[in-house]
Amino acid sequence: MGDFLKNNDIIRLTDYTLLDKGKNEHEIREFLTKAKKYNPAAVCLFVKDIQLAKKILGSDIPIAAVVGGFPIGDVDCDEIRKEISNAITLGADEIDIVLEPRDDENFPNQIELEKLIAMREATQDKILKVIIETPLLTERKIRAVARMALAVGVDFVKTCTGKRGDCKEIDVEILSYELMRHELTFGQSLGMKISGGISSKERAMKFFQIISEMDEKIIDGKRLRIGSSSLIENLPTI
Repeated sequence: MGDFLKNNDIIRLTDYTLLDKGKNEHEIREFLTKAKKYNPAAVCLFVKDIQLAKKILGSDIPIAAVVGGFPIGDVDCDEIRKEISNAITLGADEIDIVLEPRDDENFPNQIELEKLIAMREATQDKILKVIIETPLLTERKIRAVARMALAVGVDFVKTCTGKRGDCKEIDVEILSYELMRHELTFGQSLGMKISGGISSKERAMKFFQIISEMDEKIIDGKRLRIGSSSLIENLPTI
C-alpha cells in the first residue's frame, strides 16, 4: 500500500487533541490557532474549553468534548447523561467518553449495556465515540465490548485514552474485524478511532495498512479517526 495517504489526508482523519489539565488559556488559544491552520477532522478538548474553542473556531471545525470523568470513566448513568447534556449545551458537536473497564469475569455485562444506552440516548444526533481502553482488556473482552458498543449504535469505537497504555497493532486488527463483521451482519457501517501513542506518520501508516487489509472501506474519512496531540505537528510537511 505504501504512501497511499498524503499528509493532508491524514490531517482530515485526525482529532487534534489537547487534554492537559495544566494548560493555561494562552496555551489553549495557541492550540486552537494551530487547529485553524491545520483544519483537522475535529479538535478534542475538555468541556471547560468548549466556549473558548467556539469563539476562536466558529463552526469551521467540529468540537469533540471529552466527558465522563476522563481518563477514568464515570460509573453512574445519570452522571453520564448530565455531563453529555452539559457539553452539548455548551456547543460540543461530538462526544468522546470512556466506558470504564471492570476487573470482573462477567465484564462486559448489563452494567456496561446500560451505560452505553445512556451515552447513545444522551448524545442524540451528535457523534459518539466510546473509548474502551484496549490496553486493559484481553482480546476476548475487546471483542465483547466492541460488539456491545456497535450493537447500541455508537458512531466510533475508540481504542484508548493513551493514559493507561498505547494502542497496539492487534487492537487495530481486532476493531477493524469487528466493524467489518458488524456491517456484514447488521448492514450498519460504523467507525473506529485509533488513539494512544500515535505521534508519527510511520506508526499511523502501519495502522492504516492493517485496517485496509481487513476492510479498505473503513478508511474513507468518515469511518476512521485518529486521536493525537502531536501527529499533525510531526508530519514532514503540511
